[in-house]
Amino acid sequence: MMRLIERLEEALIALLLTVMTLITFSQVVARYVFNYSFVWALELNTFLFAWLIFLGAAYGVREGAHIGVDALVKSLSPAKARVTAIAATLLCMVYAVLVIVGGWIYVSKMYQVGIMAEDIPIPQWVPRLVLPIGGALLFLRFGQLLVRLIRGKEVHLLGDEAQEAIRQQLDETGAPPEGRA
Repeated sequence: MMRLIERLEEALIALLLTVMTLITFSQVVARYVFNYSFVWALELNTFLFAWLIFLGAAYGVREGAHIGVDALVKSLSPAKARVTAIAATLLCMVYAVLVIVGGWIYVSKMYQVGIMAEDIPIPQWVPRLVLPIGGALLFLRFGQLLVRLIRGKEVHLLGDEAQEAIRQQLDETGAPPEGRA
């Protein structure tokens, strides 16, 4: 089931990027070649971008791709670094719950009021469902990370760009980067 969710997540991110690119390209061509503009293009791209942000944030947690300042954490012993990562992950899960609850309240109010989007004939609450859905996906990803941290399969909350670059160099060439042995 998780593999299906992961594939769906990746497919949605790719689809969102593709559709946003096509809409933007079409809008530029229409405007500068045909002196015409699609009224709905900016609003639709804004909605799609919001979905991309929330899905991308969860994907970044899954892949360990978020950047951060971890100089202090790296100076800690592995056990203390793990405890710090667990605490940080729990705080991130609290944040995700706040996004879910706040998003649900906001979407509910938008539903009750019945406001329509300005340029697209859909209710405003539909694209804003990204808030509770994205928050739930973020909570899921931080929950997975927390389980790995507790089991000792993961030590850090953030990815290590330097280690990743060295690993990639070794994979591509079989040799460490110059100046390293």
